[in-house]
Amino acid sequence: MQVFSIDAGLFKLDGGAMFGVVPKVLWQKAIPADENNLCTFSMRCLLIIDGEKKILIDTGMGDKQSDKFFGHYYPSGKQLLESLKEKNISPEDITDVILTHLHFDHCGGAVNRDLQPTFPNATYWTSKEHWEWAIHPNAREKASFLKENLLPLQEHGVLKFIKSNNQARTSFTENIEILFVNGHTKSMMLPLVKFNNHIIAYMADLIPTAAHIPLPYIMGYDMFPMTTLEEKEKYLNEAVHNKHLLFFEHDAMIECCKVIKTEKGFTKGEIVDLQKI
Repeated sequence: MQVFSIDAGLFKLDGGAMFGVVPKVLWQKAIPADENNLCTFSMRCLLIIDGEKKILIDTGMGDKQSDKFFGHYYPSGKQLLESLKEKNISPEDITDVILTHLHFDHCGGAVNRDLQPTFPNATYWTSKEHWEWAIHPNAREKASFLKENLLPLQEHGVLKFIKSNNQARTSFTENIEILFVNGHTKSMMLPLVKFNNHIIAYMADLIPTAAHIPLPYIMGYDMFPMTTLEEKEKYLNEAVHNKHLLFFEHDAMIECCKVIKTEKGFTKGEIVDLQKI
């Protein structure tokens, strides 16, 4: 089994929105903002090669939206397919794509400019509950669910659902467990990957950066922030106890780290190079 961090580019978001009620004087120490209060974040995917399976977790925002749309986010850096090519992986090689949730910066790269699945031989996986949430969006979240990112997967028959069955966890493969959380959006999936006697936890938007590890650091984008607070505390206690490695989708500087608990709460521990574990 092999795991690789896959770069799908950088983009910018408002720092206040990313850190919610936490004052700028605190969060800017970790992630500085520019003159427009925008911070740079990554779109970091994870590639898992396990036997015949080549599993990609999330796909970044892709490149098919309009210039006006991208003008809000200032995308830069490598494209997803370019990063996969550097690992000698072609789009045809991918067998499975796990979409943690269907916000545009996590699933936009799943569908190309021709509105075809980017990975033609892959099965795309999302949560059944989240799919229903996304295709019937609430007014606050509607701008994050773009039909051109979602409906082509269903129309081309490549979409399958991972069902929670009202359970917090389910098994995807022998080495991947799915943790369901509901604070950021309904039924987001966090893959927990067993690798070399470690658990690599793909944090998606529960803990988007290492700066979001402390419990009060919750995004203004979260639909149910008190649920996020409860989910973070429960998960981080597990992560400390079982020495999980937290893999950050949106941290432009820190790919992966351990977490520690002190009398002041949870905080970033040792920074880990995924390729050295």
